[in-house]
Amino acid sequence: MPANFDHYQPPADEGLDILYQDEALLVLNKPSGLLSVPGRGAAKQDSLALRVQARFADAMVVHRLDMCTSGIILMARGPAMHRTLNRMFQQREVDKRYTAVVNGQLDPPAGTIRLPLITDWPNRPRQKVDHEIGKPSVTRYRLLRYQPENDCSRVELIPETGRSHQLRVHMLAIGHVILGDNLYATGNSLNGSSRLLLHACELSLRHPLTQQRVIFQSDPPF
Repeated sequence: MPANFDHYQPPADEGLDILYQDEALLVLNKPSGLLSVPGRGAAKQDSLALRVQARFADAMVVHRLDMCTSGIILMARGPAMHRTLNRMFQQREVDKRYTAVVNGQLDPPAGTIRLPLITDWPNRPRQKVDHEIGKPSVTRYRLLRYQPENDCSRVELIPETGRSHQLRVHMLAIGHVILGDNLYATGNSLNGSSRLLLHACELSLRHPLTQQRVIFQSDPPF
């Protein structure tokens, strides 16, 4: 799918993949290729948010995943819970973990990327590293498995900040672009997959009603 969304073709609506629900929270598995929220124009209205709100009228968006990224999204039930969860995200009380497949072999096999990011305005929606005006951005990574047959690595990514395209740009910046990334990848890294190989596989937080830590997980479909 082109990165500029000119030919948005969302996956067929086969029903919601609900991982958890109660009177406060909805936790869903978003498929790759579906917008988290409606885009601009009538052709880009189909989104996870509208599909969920057709069934749960009180559902409200708290955070987003890129269209091409699959995995766990948390939504609030009602305005009061929306305010609570927004505050928890702002105060970094929600932990997220991703799985990705990148080109090459990571060396060192684990580390922390601290590179400030800003919108690349002439090339929107691309983001870029900018040490002068970029916003602080931090990603931890860990090699899970190297695949020598196609010179790729399966990695765990943990964002400590939540910048747009943060994981994609940080991995690109250290020379290991995520496979299937039609916005940042070229050549074999793009042709190696028909979709972006990035999946939000775990989200954990203190439940705002029970105060107990809850962990939601979703296995990568790749």
